[in-house]
Amino acid sequence: MTMSTTHTTHPSPLRSRRALLTVAIAGVALASVPARAKSPAKIPVEVWKDPSCGCCGDWITHMEDNGFSVTVHDTGNTAARNKLGLPQRLGSCHTALVGNYVVEGHVPAADVKKLLAQKPKALGIAVPGMPVGSPGMDGPAYGGRKDPYDVLLVTRNLMSNDVSTSVFTSYR
Repeated sequence: MTMSTTHTTHPSPLRSRRALLTVAIAGVALASVPARAKSPAKIPVEVWKDPSCGCCGDWITHMEDNGFSVTVHDTGNTAARNKLGLPQRLGSCHTALVGNYVVEGHVPAADVKKLLAQKPKALGIAVPGMPVGSPGMDGPAYGGRKDPYDVLLVTRNLMSNDVSTSVFTSYR
């Protein structure tokens, strides 16, 4: 009869300490990694502008810096403005579409977000012309100058093909 002996090997105390230390260090390292908060989805914006307009590019940067994802059409904006139903008298150098709203000119991103949150029955919002101090018209070339301007809420008239405006936000 042959006797067989089973040898159980016990890890040396040094190996056990190393394994424990490795696990502890890994746990501390994982605990110190900040949890990545899921960033909110960027709001899509479609913009029509002249290819050589610098202030339009500055406005687009302002929008991107404020959580918007911008698609640019360097084809000019007159045809887009007409197609979207915004009269020329409310025009500026670029026209955008955000959700179902027209955004004309140098409208601050905060007002676009306010529009999307409030969801008024409107065609959109506009900053006619190009007021100095509005987003895109506020770089170093303007020396800190800020002209007063209004962001207008544009609504369709039910009895005609025209639009009405009211002050959405006033910058003074």
